[in-house]
Amino acid sequence: MDLGLGNKVVLITGGSKGIGLACARAFAAEGACVAIVSRDAANLSRAREQLAKDGLHVHLMRADLHDPHSAADVVEEVSTAVGPIDVLVNSAGAARRYDPEMLDAAAFKATMEAKYFPYIYPQQEVLRRMVERVKSGAASEPGTIVNIIGMGGKFATDIHIAGGAANAALMLATVGLAHYHARYGIRINAINPGATLTERLQEALNLEAGREGIDAAEALARGESRVPLGRYAKPEEVADVTLFLASRRASYVTGAIVPMDGGGTPII
Repeated sequence: MDLGLGNKVVLITGGSKGIGLACARAFAAEGACVAIVSRDAANLSRAREQLAKDGLHVHLMRADLHDPHSAADVVEEVSTAVGPIDVLVNSAGAARRYDPEMLDAAAFKATMEAKYFPYIYPQQEVLRRMVERVKSGAASEPGTIVNIIGMGGKFATDIHIAGGAANAALMLATVGLAHYHARYGIRINAINPGATLTERLQEALNLEAGREGIDAAEALARGESRVPLGRYAKPEEVADVTLFLASRRASYVTGAIVPMDGGGTPII
């Protein structure tokens, strides 16, 4: 199936590891011109080495997307060095978990700065430029955006109230902006991954194993037994859906929130 992603300019935030890195590999394998951004220089270096082993090359940028000026600089650099951005994939930011009794104003503020704004700042700058290109007739195809947003925005858990609130806010922003920008042909969608086999999940499994007095393999087995499909997702599976949503094969899909939790959250 031709996804029509060859030579498309793709910016992936949080693209140095986990789901973001899987997306970078998948887009690059489709022939897209990929740029990834991360705060961590070591993670960027590792990502370059891993992709190079597969004969894939990407443009690397180190930046802190918590700062709106830094986010705007990233978009400007990609647009100048690689080309006008056709696809934005937001996969940056991680919200710290808090015991409810520890939630105060500072905790809520820190969570929004860690998870919400690193998506919103680059997205708004990319959208502004996409709209300008459409209005000027410079865009051969309108752009697309895919936001990777944790399932915690759909249901509350005691230790993820602030983070879940940030995710819920991102989902509302996704569908609201999708509704408005549809007039320009720009599509915005989101994916809700459940537990996915990444370094972050491994850290959580190690913590759970320590609390329960078991090893990480047992913690993984217990977690996967609670998933209706019987296992956690692979980052590559999330990347596959991201590619589809970003491609012309999903040309009439916008404002969608796609769950990818193995059937674990049976809600509409």
